[in-house]
Amino acid sequence: MTVWAVFTRESKYFDPSRSAFMINYRVENLDALLETLKREGVEIDPHREDYDYGRFAWIMDPEGNRIEMWEPPKQKR
Repeated sequence: MTVWAVFTRESKYFDPSRSAFMINYRVENLDALLETLKREGVEIDPHREDYDYGRFAWIMDPEGNRIEMWEPPKQKR
């Protein structure tokens, strides 16, 4: 599934990236992924956001682009 979300030109949501867009990856286990990326030396933003619709974290790629990761809420059985 591909989803596009448009932000205003004045938005600071992508900071500190200078890119006009950001990729968001849907992940299964945010904490485990962040731990793996940390061990690999990836720059990880310490800020986290938790909502009813999921958890969010951000990393920076080698070119300085911000990448968002989203872990949806677990399905209740």
